[in-house]
Amino acid sequence: MSRWRIVLWAVLTGVVWAQEYPDVAPKAGWDTLPPVEAAAGDWPWWRGPNCDNVSPAGQKPPVAWGAGSNILWRVRLPGVGHSSPCIVGDRIYVTSGDQKLGAVWLLCLERATGKAVWQTEVYKGPVAKLHTDNSLASATPACDGERIFVPYQSDLAVGLVAVGMDGHVRWSKVAAPYRSIQGYSASPAFYKSAVIVPVEGSQECRMVALHRATGETVWRATLRKVTESYASPLMARVAGRDQLLLIGGESTRGYDPENGALEWECEGPSKFCGATPVVGGNVVYATAGWPKRALLAIRADGKGDVTKSHVVWSSDAKAGYIPSPVLLDGQLYAVNDQGLMRCYDAADGRVLWEQDFKAPFYSSPLVAGGKIYEFDRRGKGYVMNAGRTAGPVVTNELPSGVFATPVVLGSRIYLRALGDFYCIGE
Repeated sequence: MSRWRIVLWAVLTGVVWAQEYPDVAPKAGWDTLPPVEAAAGDWPWWRGPNCDNVSPAGQKPPVAWGAGSNILWRVRLPGVGHSSPCIVGDRIYVTSGDQKLGAVWLLCLERATGKAVWQTEVYKGPVAKLHTDNSLASATPACDGERIFVPYQSDLAVGLVAVGMDGHVRWSKVAAPYRSIQGYSASPAFYKSAVIVPVEGSQECRMVALHRATGETVWRATLRKVTESYASPLMARVAGRDQLLLIGGESTRGYDPENGALEWECEGPSKFCGATPVVGGNVVYATAGWPKRALLAIRADGKGDVTKSHVVWSSDAKAGYIPSPVLLDGQLYAVNDQGLMRCYDAADGRVLWEQDFKAPFYSSPLVAGGKIYEFDRRGKGYVMNAGRTAGPVVTNELPSGVFATPVVLGSRIYLRALGDFYCIGE
C-alpha cells in the first residue's frame, strides 16, 4: 500500500469512528446501582481497596523468600500477561493473553491453593502490534462484587467485557477506537453505577463511562488530542469534590466523573505517561515519562489551566516513567525504571534518601506492615522499612522476572511473574 493510500485510509477510518462513537452526554437517572465498596480482606482493583497501593493494617508478609522457601504455592498461567490480580473473597482473578492466537482470557483461581476454577475467553480476533515488553493482558481487571471488568485491545479499538463471578460473559462493548505505538495498559475505575476507561491513542483520545450492569454508554467525552498515553485513571475525593485524575497527553488532568468534563489541567510531567497519580490531602502527585522525566506535586483545587499557579514542587529528571509512587505518612516513595529508589518529603519534594538497585523496574512499590515491597524485572524482590531515614534492604530472588505489581493480603504476597503466579507466605 502506498504512503498516500495509507494516509487516506487513516483519515477515512477516523471519520467513520467519529460518526460511530460520538460524544455522549449523561442522561438523567443513570445511577441505578449501589456504590462499589471493597469488602474487608479484598483487593478488587488496581492499587487496592483505597487505590493507593497500601495494604490494609495488620498485614505481616514475609521479608525473605526464594525458590525453596516461603512459597506456599506456584502455578503456571497460560499465555503472557503483566496485569496484577484482583482478589475478592476466596477467588483470584487475573488476565492473560496470547498474541499469536489473538486471544485474551480471564482466569479464576482458588485463593488458598492457586487451583484453576474457570477460564473465560474475553476476546479472540485480530490484534495490533505491541511493544515487546507489553502484552495483551497488561490492564488489571476490576471487580464490583458481581462482575469482573476486563479491558482489551483489538487491532482497531479498545473494548471492555463484564464477566460474572461464575465465569460467564454478561456484556461486551467497544469503548472507543484505538491506535498506539506501545499498546493498551490502562485499568478501569469505578464511579457510582459506571465503570470508566480512558482510551488515549495516536488517532483518537476518549474517556468512556459504561453502566456496570448493562454496558450501556453513560457518557463519552473527547479528550484534547496531544499524544497517546498508557496510564490508568484514579477516582478520588480530593479538594472537596469527586475527581477522575489522569496523567497523559503532555499534562496532568482532573475530570468531573459525572460527565467527563475537564476541570483543570497542568502541563507535564512529560509527553508519554504510564503511571497512576497519587493523592495526599489536596495534592496530586504525577510522574512520567518520555522523552523527559519529572515528578510534579499539583494542588487539585484549581480550574482551567493551573500550570503557573498550582504546582507545589517538581523533581529532577531522575523521576520514574512506568512505576507508580506510593504515599505513606507524609513520605512519597518512588522507583524509576532504572532502579533508583527515592523517598521524598511529600510537602516540599526534598529527597530524604535514595537507594540505587541498579536493575530495571516496571512493577510499582507497595507498602505493607510498615515496609516497602518492590520487584525488579529480573525477579529480585526488595524489602525495606518505610520512614524518613534509609534502613537495611533484604534482597530475595525468584527464577523469573516480574513486570506486574504485587498484592499483599492476609499476610501473603500474591505475585504474578513472567509466566508463573506465586503465593508467598510463612
